[in-house]
Order: sequence, then structure tokens, then C-alpha cells
Amino acid sequence: MTNALSHRQQLFYNHLAQTSDFPLALDIERAEGIYLYGQNGQRYIDMISGIAVSNVGHRHPKVLEAIHNQLDKYLHLMVYGEYIETPQVKLAEALVETLAGLKTLPRFRSLDNVYFTNSGTEAVEGAMKLAKRFTGRSEIISCFNAYHGSTQGALSLAGAEFFKRSFRPLLPDIRHIQHGILEDLDKITTRTAAVIIEVISGEAGVRVPTEAYHQALRKRCDETGTLLIFDEIQTGFGRTGTFWAFEHYNVVPDVLLCAKGMGGGMPIGAFIASKEIMSVFKNNPILGHITTFGGHPVSCAASLATLEVVQDILYGTQKNEETEGLSVNQKGDLIKSLLVHPKIKEIRGRGLMLAVEFESFDVLKPVIDRAIQNTQNGGGVITDWFLFCDNSMRLAPPLVISEAQIREACAIILEAID
Repeated sequence: MTNALSHRQQLFYNHLAQTSDFPLALDIERAEGIYLYGQNGQRYIDMISGIAVSNVGHRHPKVLEAIHNQLDKYLHLMVYGEYIETPQVKLAEALVETLAGLKTLPRFRSLDNVYFTNSGTEAVEGAMKLAKRFTGRSEIISCFNAYHGSTQGALSLAGAEFFKRSFRPLLPDIRHIQHGILEDLDKITTRTAAVIIEVISGEAGVRVPTEAYHQALRKRCDETGTLLIFDEIQTGFGRTGTFWAFEHYNVVPDVLLCAKGMGGGMPIGAFIASKEIMSVFKNNPILGHITTFGGHPVSCAASLATLEVVQDILYGTQKNEETEGLSVNQKGDLIKSLLVHPKIKEIRGRGLMLAVEFESFDVLKPVIDRAIQNTQNGGGVITDWFLFCDNSMRLAPPLVISEAQIREACAIILEAID
């Protein structure tokens, strides 16, 4: 087994393009629920859900059933938007239904048209084009220390220069504001096509703004005729305790982005807007935005099953002995109550999207490594840090994690700190 493992590692390093000099390089054989299992039987608690992807856990039975059922019918048929494909139609209807109940909110925007993509980055790219085409403007505003993807358009929005300077020139006419700072909203003008913003700032270390901020942001966009784009790629599908994070703030965007936790482990993304806004892609030019594999039927089937499971977790009857009926917010509060240690400076977040702050990356990184390696007591714990906040530990476990599993994971983290 050792020789085989070494051989796989060699193939990994020799033939897979690397994104850093220090990948985790965990050799995973299978995954189930909140657990990953290594080739030698090691068990790891996944406390980051593959970076906010496995919201319903790994290989959820209902997601697997939906995938299997669709495999028996058809895979790719035609480029996006030409054929009526049942998984796409059903998923679009279900997504719109999650938003229909928000009509009572002030300044409600109808979000009734869905454009499916393969990923969150592609959803960002589509939304940027949509905003420019609809408004006839070119300026787009994003936030400092924001992350919206790595393609050149999405990378142009990134608010940390070190992350993008090697790839310049990028898109022109991009400006930045500070997330959560009211005074910066004056930078939004009648030149601005769109403001794209994470409802809760993720890669900056889970920064939770006030309701007053999002209300003021919505008001400023209304005053200037600017489209408000909410990036819910990390926060959507129940991560913060409501289906969409913006529900906490009593505002509705003009364009909504989702991906990651949307697919139950399958690749899919979407941007959602009103039919009026989305219709600009139909002419001048025709086929204003196109994709070959966007809305793949298998991914859509998996996503619909995921959506239904998430709704059951949040609002339904998925209460059994394992989960003990704890809500997503209660699980987040439990983690906060357990992770008490002199080296922990602060815990920020909402629901099961949390950042545990330490003094520095030099203090945090050994904790992350020791927690992963702590397999002698039955299992390690996988955590991470943030792109633009490397002194904070990322915690975003599957929403199905139980109280007992939370207590076990937190005990391992505390042991790693010590």
C-alpha cells in the first residue's frame, strides 16, 4: 500500500498542474456525510465542506438518487438555452420559488429569470456583461479584499493587488470600496453599471455588515440607476441559516449569483435577474451570452435535490437522533461556545460560515496542520484559512453536521492549539 500511495503522490505532483508549492495532498479514497476517508483508513472531519460546497454533506443519498435517475435519461443534448430540458426547467422554477416569498420586502425586484453556468466565476462573468449591456455603462464597483473568481474579468474585481498584479492588464473601469463602510457608498455614481458585493464578505475573513449598510447600499444604487449584484456563491443555499444570506438584511438585489453549495458536489452556477434585465442578451447582438455545458442536466438534477434537502434542513422536518433538531444558527452558536482559548482572539460569522481569528498566520498554520494530522484518536479535522485574512481559520462544515460531531471536531481543534 505504501508503494501504491507513493506512486499516486508522484503522479499527482508530476501530471496535475499545481496551484501552490504546498498542497494538502491528502489521498482520499471515499467520502460520506461530513467525513473524508484516506487510503489507509484515516478519517477526516470536513469542517470546510470543500470550501462551502458540500452543504448537504458528501454523497447525500437524495443527491445520488437524482444523479442516477438523470443518468438513465440523457446527458448533454445541446448548447444552453435551445432545448427544453426538464432538469433545467424544474431547477429554475424551484430557484425562483425560493425568492417569490420576498415580495413583501421594500423595493422588491422580481428575480424570475435564471441563467445557468458551470461555476461561480462564470456566473460573475455573465452578470458583469449583463450589467454593462443593460445600463449602457462601463464602470463596475467591487470591494477591497473581495474574491469573485479567477478568470480575467472576475479577477479584475478582486480587491487585493498582490493577487492580480502579475496578470495585468485586466479589465478597465473597475473601482473599489470598503465593505461595510457607509462613507464609501458616495463612490457609486451615474457612471456605475453595477456594484457587485458579497452579502457577507468571505475571503476577507467573514465580515458581517449591518442591516443599515445594506439598506444604504440599496438606496444609493436606486438613486444612481446602478444594478446591485449580490454574490451569494459562498453564502447561498443555507450557509448562514437562511436560504439566501440577503434575507437577513431586508433588501433584494437586481442580480443574484450562486454556485458552490448549489450542486451538492456537482459543478453548477447561476445568475438570476428579472426577465426584463435578462432579455438584453437576446439581441444586439443575438446570443449575447452563450455556454456549451452551462446547466448540464445531471448537475441540474443534483442541484434540485440539494435545494430540497437544504430547505428541509432549514424549514422542514429533517430532525432525527443524529442532528438532534439543531438549527444551522444553533450549530454555529455551539461552535462559538466550544472554541474558547486564550489564543483565539475572536470568532466572526453567521450560521455555519465562521472565521476563528488568531494572532498571526504563524500561529494559525501549525494548528491547521496538527488538526489534520490528529488521526491517532480516530480522525483529523480539515480546516483552512482565507485568501485575504490568513490569521483566521475557516470553519464551514456541512449543514448536516450533528452536535456530537461538532463537539468532537472542536475538541480536536482545541487539542491542536495546545
